[in-house]
Amino acid sequence: MAVKFFAEDVEKPALKYRSIKQWIASEIEKENFDIGNINYIFCSDEYLLKMNIKHLEHDYYTDIISFDYCDGNLISGDLFISLDRIKENAVLYGTNESEIYRVMIHGILHLCGYKDDTEEESENMRQRENEALLRLDLI
Repeated sequence: MAVKFFAEDVEKPALKYRSIKQWIASEIEKENFDIGNINYIFCSDEYLLKMNIKHLEHDYYTDIISFDYCDGNLISGDLFISLDRIKENAVLYGTNESEIYRVMIHGILHLCGYKDDTEEESENMRQRENEALLRLDLI
């Protein structure tokens, strides 16, 4: 089982991928799941917008779309991340370098069953993201 990183219509960001893989595996373990195959696909706003429309029938920009292939206790999925949205949100929220990691763990938490449809769910998700970011030794 593995965490892999790809890029579609953008250059793959320069990140410490080995450390990120370990972090992701550790956070999945903290949720009492096993790690399956997780693919991060970095792309542009336009690429992700087309996917959002085609697969989810949502006509708006977003920072991440998660495709859940989990099977029982095994966490697997494809996580498409817009680097354009990450850059814009980092400025908007003043999160700078940590924004990409927040979005990466956000997708994992969705695969682990976390939701963010209500205010309470969003608060719970944000708290769990913050906990995970504190354990990340890159930022």
